Amino acid sequence: MRTSRAVAVALVAATALTGCVGTPGGTAPDGTTLRVLAGSELGDMRPILDAAADATGVTVEFDFTGTLEGAQALADGEIDGRYDAIWFSSNRYLRAMPDAASRLGESVRIMSSPVLLGLSTPVAERLGWTTDPVGWREIGEAASRDEFTYGMTDPSASNSGFSALVGVSSALADTGSAVDAARIESITPELIEFFSGQTLSAGSSRWLSGAFVARATGDDPGDPVDGLINYESELLSLGADGTLPEPMTVIYPVDGVVTADYPLTLLADADDEARTAHDALAAHLRTPEVQREITATTHRRPVVPGVEPGEQFTERNLLELPFPATADAMDALLLAYFNTIRRPSRTLYVLDTSGSMAGDRIADLRTALTALTGADESALGRYRGFRNREEITLLPFQTAPGEPETFTVPETDREAELARIADAAAELRAAGGTAIYDSLLTAFSLAGASVTADPERFTSIVLMTDGENAEGRDLAEFRTAHAELPEQWRGIPVFTVPLGEGSREEMRAIATLTGGEMFEPGEGEALAEVFHEIRGYQ
Repeated sequence: MRTSRAVAVALVAATALTGCVGTPGGTAPDGTTLRVLAGSELGDMRPILDAAADATGVTVEFDFTGTLEGAQALADGEIDGRYDAIWFSSNRYLRAMPDAASRLGESVRIMSSPVLLGLSTPVAERLGWTTDPVGWREIGEAASRDEFTYGMTDPSASNSGFSALVGVSSALADTGSAVDAARIESITPELIEFFSGQTLSAGSSRWLSGAFVARATGDDPGDPVDGLINYESELLSLGADGTLPEPMTVIYPVDGVVTADYPLTLLADADDEARTAHDALAAHLRTPEVQREITATTHRRPVVPGVEPGEQFTERNLLELPFPATADAMDALLLAYFNTIRRPSRTLYVLDTSGSMAGDRIADLRTALTALTGADESALGRYRGFRNREEITLLPFQTAPGEPETFTVPETDREAELARIADAAAELRAAGGTAIYDSLLTAFSLAGASVTADPERFTSIVLMTDGENAEGRDLAEFRTAHAELPEQWRGIPVFTVPLGEGSREEMRAIATLTGGEMFEPGEGEALAEVFHEIRGYQ
């Protein structure tokens, strides 16, 4: 039985009151730095935090990561002593992990933003959703009939995608309680219908919005999508900045939403100076004046009683859908999404095995590929590895493109095929020159033929090189050849990974041309971590 609107709203109000721990206010000593591990979308808070530094004496030093990556790092103790606080869109996932929850201290809600569907207004009007109420089930039924397409972030990389998956699942289960592992199987057919409309994936909410705009304006060769499932703040920002060729309509599903509440959370091992800084900053950010500034600047909702949301928030009282309370339920939902529910992937790895890759570099490449076959047994490793139904092609190159080898991961008895991929990775040898663009065009030919035969997969190319092109066609010739490819093929994104002496400028140019992204390993970062990050976009 569906929870009544009045009860649901009352629960949200109660959460708003109990979720905030009182702060004493005041200021910290000038020059106090609060080291914060945060979700990447909080970069838009920088102007507000710069002003807060003048008012409170607290300077925020940000490092950004995905919510689930941050949760795993927290649980594993990897950030102990490195940060004073965390600031993600939600702590729900962290609190379901005992090792992460034990490291959390005082938490203060700063703002909120529900995860919603935004559609191009002409599409919303065609569907009748600008005048009539609509729920997640109706949205899924329309998606299954190919009446619209949308983009969403990877739920193992971004909280907006995970919140969307939870919200849709809870709405379809329609029990009034959090979806559990036993219930997921029964709603899987409806979830498959819903996610058949997803044609764009991304590892972050901000990148997703950028890709949506680029496709809408023709700056990205990929097919435009009709809408996005994202934070309300991102959707309102898109509609307000005037870059879209068509206006956007935000859809508020009547059967409920999952809301990000952005708790600024002190870590349990923080020292007294950090505690003072956290309290002063949180109190400042919750003052009415700053709450209104946050709303106007970021399009997130205020959380302080008495501060009214702005006129851009056309729906005020939203039903809050229940969130899974256990890590087992979240794990079951994520694995079902990747292995059964969403469209399968097709990934081509164009891998530099030239002579300069000899030694540690070729060893790191073998390790990175093997990790995706199941060697990485961490929670994130399980979500980011090769998935059921995925088609994987390895195309090593040296002086010329090598012989491609293609694998398809079955839905049952996966181990044999994954072992074949690991064996192929182990056989990679470094020798010869570097033919980057001839090899990349070979990959486009392979991927394009597969897309023509089976267009329903998420298809992408990963190009990894540690050197500059020395054989065959150059970048200018590649641009010319790429422009002459069939339109459907040109929409295949390339995610580039420059190592060592690899040209960052050229790798960035390839990513931009194809609608992909460049991922450069940080200092001390293993190639396996970069390949994991790219998985959020595939």
